[in-house]
Amino acid sequence: MAFIRSIAKIAQKFADVTPGRTAEYEFGVVNPRRDWEQATAAAEPAFEQGITQAIAKKSYGKGVKKAGSAKWAKGAKEKGTARWGPGVTLAKDDYAKGFAPYHDEIEKVQLPPRYPRRDPRNLKRVEAVATALGKRKEAELAKA
Repeated sequence: MAFIRSIAKIAQKFADVTPGRTAEYEFGVVNPRRDWEQATAAAEPAFEQGITQAIAKKSYGKGVKKAGSAKWAKGAKEKGTARWGPGVTLAKDDYAKGFAPYHDEIEKVQLPPRYPRRDPRNLKRVEAVATALGKRKEAELAKA
């Protein structure tokens, strides 16, 4: 029989040691062995194959059921809550850059007249914005 420490001991060491490796994490991000964009783009065929296999095996749904809502809620609350504000602050410029084309598109939309509240003709206003944004999204995807 192979000797391996208990899962409790391994998990505890992971929790104790890994947070102290922040400098190594940062070094790896700043000095990657391979360029992220190139390596990721080169991996697209493998990604597609993996996704196709996962769909065939229904892995996504199985993983969701295995994790369950309680695990998701615990992680979202205990990790996500603390990271939410700083993450949003750090994403400000990226958010503005990503939303700018859609902001510009909304600004250009000529809205039909507004009718009394709950008048079904008001849905034409929503339709005008949705159509313009859909076209802009397709144009942005075509650029990529």
